[in-house]
Amino acid sequence: MHEVIRQHLPLFEEQGRAAAVPDEEGRDLHYLPDMPGEDPYQAGHRTCAGCGPAIEYRWTLKAAGEDTVLAGPTGCMYVANSTYLCTPYTVPWAHTPIASGGSFTSGMAAAYEALIRKGRYDGPYPNIIVMAGDGSASDIGLGSISGALYRNHDALFVMYDNECYANTGIQVSPTTPYAGMTTFTPFGKKIPEGKKLPPKNMARMMAEGHPHCYVATTTVGYPVDLMNKTRKGLNNQGAAFLHCFTPCQKGWVYQTSMTVEIGRRVVEAGLFPVWEYDPENREYHYFHPPVQRPVTDYLAMQGRFGHMLPDHVATMQRAANQNWRDIGMDVPDELIELEDPERHARLKDEEYAMPLNRGVGA
Repeated sequence: MHEVIRQHLPLFEEQGRAAAVPDEEGRDLHYLPDMPGEDPYQAGHRTCAGCGPAIEYRWTLKAAGEDTVLAGPTGCMYVANSTYLCTPYTVPWAHTPIASGGSFTSGMAAAYEALIRKGRYDGPYPNIIVMAGDGSASDIGLGSISGALYRNHDALFVMYDNECYANTGIQVSPTTPYAGMTTFTPFGKKIPEGKKLPPKNMARMMAEGHPHCYVATTTVGYPVDLMNKTRKGLNNQGAAFLHCFTPCQKGWVYQTSMTVEIGRRVVEAGLFPVWEYDPENREYHYFHPPVQRPVTDYLAMQGRFGHMLPDHVATMQRAANQNWRDIGMDVPDELIELEDPERHARLKDEEYAMPLNRGVGA
């Protein structure tokens, strides 16, 4: 019987543009710590300009390295990355049906452990990753991923969340935000907000339902945080789940150069808390952004929210303010005042804060 040797990946230092700092403290500095030279996700794929999931794929695989095995359930990243018998991956990759990301990866993890113990695979246990969209991970394939986490298979399960079924025409998904317009949630006289329900809190479900697993949230707005949490999930012996916020230019309607900025704005507006769950101590560690913005600084950047009325914006602000409280932050008086719909009666005349040299958001 051979011993299963697992890899350990060191974490990166966060500074400058890679870190969560406000503009006046160097947010615009063109600095990143030393990154691995390898790029298991190569150029030449067919994703949209400004694709958030493509950014997540590249940083996740750069953090994981070449000794990695990858699975991808059906979704926009499967279609864009594997047409015409070619893929951008330099590591082994397998496509799975949209509901089977968890079950396929469970079998792959169990197989590698068995092969290593029997002496039929010469090498350390590879970094096993499945990257599923929110349609697969939070909806159609939720059961298989939950089962894999429950059985504690040694793999990292990543949900890249573009808040819709982007591959098939921008249909609503469980993570589509309140008032987010999709082809299945059009706004009109009867339902002026479009989508009436709040998004499913996937990461919290996974942490509470599988308390023995490492669980974290991150966004493409904080690349080094994304990479470090990828490595923490892979270093964790057992199952890990990473919920990554990945803007979708096609479905959200924004300028393609603003993907990373939107990935920061959603955190600074209180609409996507960033945290990690420590299974050893069963504790949550929350990231407190240095800036607390009104939700309009985020909503105004995207066409999918252009139909919102003052009542809808106030509803979003109330949800964001509750998120601030949930992560242990005080809510500034000016944000509490924005819970009043009357404060949003003149939205068309408002000016929204945009960092210098980052384009026009609204």
